Amino acid sequence: MLVVRPAGIRDLDALMELAILSGRGFTSLPEDEATLLARLQLSAASFTGAVGARDAWYTLMLEDSATGRIEGLCGVRAAVGVARPHFSFRIMTLAQFSSAIATRFDHSALVLVNECSGWTEVGSLYLRPERRSGGAGSLLARSRYMLIGAERSRFSETVMAELRGYFDPEGRCPFWEGVASKFFRLPFDQADHMVMSTDGQFILDLAPRHPIYVELIDHAAQDAIGRVHVDGEAARAMLEHEGFRGSGLIDIFDGGPTYSAFRDSITTIVRTSALPVAIGDPRDAPELIVSTGSIAGFRATRANVRIADEVATIDPAAAAALALRPGDMIRVRT
Repeated sequence: MLVVRPAGIRDLDALMELAILSGRGFTSLPEDEATLLARLQLSAASFTGAVGARDAWYTLMLEDSATGRIEGLCGVRAAVGVARPHFSFRIMTLAQFSSAIATRFDHSALVLVNECSGWTEVGSLYLRPERRSGGAGSLLARSRYMLIGAERSRFSETVMAELRGYFDPEGRCPFWEGVASKFFRLPFDQADHMVMSTDGQFILDLAPRHPIYVELIDHAAQDAIGRVHVDGEAARAMLEHEGFRGSGLIDIFDGGPTYSAFRDSITTIVRTSALPVAIGDPRDAPELIVSTGSIAGFRATRANVRIADEVATIDPAAAAALALRPGDMIRVRT
């Protein structure tokens, strides 16, 4: 059985392995043991309530209970841009008009903005390649919304997701090479690593302060604006199914798009009900995503669930996976 559970310090080796597998451009999974350990420590403090609600960053691991192997992970950051600005480029239209020649020009431009401050971010969604079928990705992705829905007041009314930008078949990032590298003057991998392993001061110091006219950018970089990495297409489809849409913002390094949605309109949150649990035989009931009813000790899995008389019945194996007792409240995604 696949179970989503809070990450712990014991998951460091598995997290490092997944970081290496995720490849270039996966900013939230740097191949740096110290950074990943700090993230696991913050996650543990977040689940126990030892940090303020806006400072919380929850990391969830997908574990195969039969083998104990970690198959993937995801995360929910309660609020971005709290300790430091969260910069993006907004794609804007700048109009110019000359009465002397009665001509108007509309120019697309990239403008540095800090619009996401305080938004909740869902991200870090990564699965081992051999697990990217059979519903594992859906369980992992939706567990983030089950977590948010369990205690909505801990999270922002706006939820965002940053998708990894496009890399060509040779592993080059056209947006980085055509735009961002002109300002940061670093190798992509070094800059990407510094996003998570430093306080981000280099972004404050070096990010462009004036609009960048898209027409002046080389064509390869233009084509990469808002384009998703090939490994991120499934993630985009799942976001769109949940009601997320493009926000007009892109990442300042790789040009990947930022999607957003209102928290209370996310499909999984809307379609999830809280019910007391009974442990028994659900018979031929449908398989649904179920989770515990609170953030402390959060767990989620797929299980057959029979709903009758406002009670959800699951089998003993599912109850054990979620550490539930009869009468506990669970959340069911119908």
